[in-house]
Parts: sequence; structure tokens; C-alpha cells
Amino acid sequence: MREHDSYGSTTMRGKRRKFDDDDPTFVKRGRIEPALQEDPDLPEEGDRWSTWDGALHGPEPRPDWVRTEYGAVDTELGMLKTGKEADVFLVRRAIPGTDKISMLAAKRYRDGDHRMFHRDAGYLEGRRVRRSREMRAMTNRTSFGKEMISGQWSAAEFGALGRLWEIGQESGLVCVPYPVQLIGTELMMEFIGDWETGEAAPRLAQVRVDPDQLADLWRQMTDALSVLARAQVAHGDLSPYNTMVHAGRLVMIDLPQIVDVIANPRGGEFIARDVRNVAGWFRSRGLTIDEDELIERLHFEAGLR
Repeated sequence: MREHDSYGSTTMRGKRRKFDDDDPTFVKRGRIEPALQEDPDLPEEGDRWSTWDGALHGPEPRPDWVRTEYGAVDTELGMLKTGKEADVFLVRRAIPGTDKISMLAAKRYRDGDHRMFHRDAGYLEGRRVRRSREMRAMTNRTSFGKEMISGQWSAAEFGALGRLWEIGQESGLVCVPYPVQLIGTELMMEFIGDWETGEAAPRLAQVRVDPDQLADLWRQMTDALSVLARAQVAHGDLSPYNTMVHAGRLVMIDLPQIVDVIANPRGGEFIARDVRNVAGWFRSRGLTIDEDELIERLHFEAGLR
């Protein structure tokens, strides 16, 4: 998405950091055990060797800060966010003894016994799997089917981030975290925030801006929505709480429920809902918006008119 200004040492243990969770009553936890099985030959520092080898990787050309070296070490720095489908952790990946450091957000989807599936049906319309047995399991929400759905969420988000990141690099009209890797249901992506302190960038809902900045953020939002529409997809759950503002740029996050608006019979509804969700926030801060005109234009750009 961009070059980072600093790759200095980050020391997080024992410090207080700001978090932004879906569940305001959630009690933050400290360091957790790595989600994947540890190599018995542990590194002298950090929690585990880098899991880069053997993972699915993000699009090329990769940003310079992505650590692909076999000698890199991952260190868990705590939880950034908890949600209904997944938890997000901060991970530092570094080459010991050097300043080669990247800060990653590790999104770990819950298994079928703990995730909530009350919203799945609408988003999954239009998605298909090759085997009828798997499709039936997903439809009937069996344990196996829930695991299949969990895998679809993580794979869908990884694919969406890669596709939109590439479009953003070419057009400059949409901004998303770079998807570093995917292993199973763990997605590791670029951490959006201060790499020195580990403080995440604020959500759009948290920012306080003047009228000119507000208008610029709305322009960025409509540009991004237009990019999605021309790609014939909708975010599916867009709101001021799953967009971030970093260095003046609007960054879209949380894309597991991305909707193919052509294959999904409710595609047009998802586009309209995304627009209305964000337009309400901007309007409440004094911006004049014709959301119906925008919805009509996006439907046309998506080929729905």
C-alpha cells in the first residue's frame, strides 16, 4: 500500500496500548500462544520461526518491508481486536540482530464451534464449491460445513485484499492492507498504524476532521466504492467502524464477506447498504450527500443497470 517511514525496534510487552474491539466488554488478554504448531527447534528470541514458508503469499511485486527470509522470527505482541468471526493479533516479524522488521496484523478465524453464523446465508449466495457434499454440509451448518465456511471467509478476504491492493497500486483510488500470507484460517496482513508504538490507526468513526478533510475523505470513499463496483463486488459490511484513516488516507478493512454482485441475487442491495451505512456518518457531520444518485451510478458501473 505504501512504504513505511520507520522500521525501528518495537517494544510492546508491559506497555498500555489503545485497542478498538467490536465487543466493548471484552477483557484484553496479554500474549497468547501462537495459533500454529511451534517448531521444536525454537529461535533464541521471539515466539516462533516465521511461518512464511509453506503459506500462500500476497501479490507481487511485494512491498520492500515484507520479510521473506527463512531466518525471520515472529513475536506475539498482544490482541488488537476481537470480533464475532475472528480475533486480530499484532505480530512483529524480524531478522534478529538487524533493523529488518515488519509489523503484521494476524487475523485468526474461529472454528465452527465458536463462530457465529447468523449472517452467513446472504453473503454466501453466489459462492459455490465443487463437491455437492461440501455444499450440502455448508447449507445444513454441520460441523464440517462450518469449518468449510470458516475457510471460505479467510480465503475470500485474502483474495479480496490481494485484488484490491493491486488495483490500488495501479489507480491510487482504493487503499487496503497488503495481504502478506494465508495459512489455513490465519490471515497475516500489513498492520495499519504506528510501527514504533504498535498503536493502530483510528477507525473513521473515531476521527475528528475539519470540513475540508471531511470532504476529502468522502471523495476517497466514493472513489473506493466506484473501484469495487467496477470490479463487480461490494464490501458487504461497510461502515465507519471497518474503515481506518492513516496518514490522511482512507483504508478499507474487514473484507471476508465481500459479495460478487453479479452472482449474488442481492448484489444491488449490498451496494446500496454499503453506501447508506457510510453516507449517514458523513451527513451527520454536515456534508451534503445525494446517496440515491451515488447508488444509481454504482449500480451502473457494476453492470446492474
